[in-house]
Amino acid sequence: MAAAGTLNPLTLEVLSASIRRERLSLNEQPWLIVPFMLAACDTASALIAAMFSLALRFLAGGQMELHLYLGLWPLALFFLCFHAAMGLYAATALHPVEELRRLTISTSTVFLVLCGMVFLFRVLPSYSRAFFLIAWLTSLVLLPLSRTLLRSVLAQKQWWGFPAFVIGSGPSAVAVIEAFGRSPELGVKPVAVFDTFPRTAELAGLPVLGDPDFASLLARKMKIRYAIVASPQLTKAELGKLLTRYSEVFSHLLIVPEFLDFASLWVDTIEIGSVLGLEVRQRLLLRSSRLAKGLMDRALTGAGILFVAPLIGAIALAIRATSKGPALYSQQRVGKSGVPFRAWKFRTMVQNADEVLRRELKSNPSLRAEWELNFKLKDDPRVTAVGRFLRKTSLDELPQLWNVLRGEMSLVGPRPIVDAEVVRYGDSISLLGRVKPGLSGLWQVSGRSNTTYDDRVRLDMYYIRNWSVWLDIFILAKTCAVVLRRQGAY
Repeated sequence: MAAAGTLNPLTLEVLSASIRRERLSLNEQPWLIVPFMLAACDTASALIAAMFSLALRFLAGGQMELHLYLGLWPLALFFLCFHAAMGLYAATALHPVEELRRLTISTSTVFLVLCGMVFLFRVLPSYSRAFFLIAWLTSLVLLPLSRTLLRSVLAQKQWWGFPAFVIGSGPSAVAVIEAFGRSPELGVKPVAVFDTFPRTAELAGLPVLGDPDFASLLARKMKIRYAIVASPQLTKAELGKLLTRYSEVFSHLLIVPEFLDFASLWVDTIEIGSVLGLEVRQRLLLRSSRLAKGLMDRALTGAGILFVAPLIGAIALAIRATSKGPALYSQQRVGKSGVPFRAWKFRTMVQNADEVLRRELKSNPSLRAEWELNFKLKDDPRVTAVGRFLRKTSLDELPQLWNVLRGEMSLVGPRPIVDAEVVRYGDSISLLGRVKPGLSGLWQVSGRSNTTYDDRVRLDMYYIRNWSVWLDIFILAKTCAVVLRRQGAY
């Protein structure tokens, strides 16, 4: 191909057409509509929370002067402005965990300021304290939920998202393309790949359009403002030249480092003189973080056991009534620091499950291959009728709340493994031993049994490297949605 400076108009048009065939309506970029719709979504959620709080207060027999609450409407502008100051109306989405953190802090601050104003102006007796409390708690649930639903709907639209060029090749480029493909709600759509020495016409389903110099010309012609640099083989000097060249064309440049398994959620950039540094905080190694996680585990578990106690009793009766054997089953698992413990579950299999498994694996090679690959069977002959329902709904794991109370497990953490699985983690087993296994985790909310074993290991390592209270809250909320949809369980 010709150099970028001599690229003729015909070639330029052919390349542009190639991209258009991949993604229609590229020029319909939602720069204004996305923040507007998010703001409208937040306003509607806050109003619903307020009306819900007023309704509960009214049903409880509270005396209210409705005009006082209607007079608070100007605070909606303050609510939106504060959210905007927290970066919650960007055209491209934040990571869900970071968005949850900012939404919680911003919403809580707005309600705190509101209560402070009411107190300072000495009108507190005129307002219901319960109204503010219920409206705040309801908003904390409705805002992230409504935003998630809005993005899931909009992500299906052709105009949603901003087209982006990928500069680079190899595993880094493929990982970036696949990651954005799995998460269209993030609002970035890779549409073409540029590589100095292209080996294939396509990469991860996208056209490879040759030399990166062409990216600048095409970006100007098609008004594309996003570029993702995923070329770890570049030297420092080459990367510097590339960034200088593209900074005049692309308003947004995303640089993907070579270490793809590096902690990503809680990394801060630090300037050391003229040198860029990355500070990685291993939160699970901090005593305060472990204390916070332990307190959250016990508080939520204690309240949860009281709530689900009748359900636990009903399940135990159903198991005993439909199959021989005890209602509970325990198996030795590898705990923190490699210390073994007994993990409890409701019994979902026939009483002589081990004998049945040995017989089936011996007579069925395909079943044996599935077992050796994942240590799970999709159509397990040992599972009872009640057990199949419990597994689909994940209710079989409720007895592990006892393990959480005993301090052997956490509500959220890596998947508890047996001794035979230790070898599958390789060098990562030392990192796994730093934390307690979890009743739920990233594996359970990311496809569960539909994922490969390597995916499970990767998700466990991601969780440990990127842990925070916010990540735990996000996983717990997503666990409820996954369980209700019975997604990936067998």
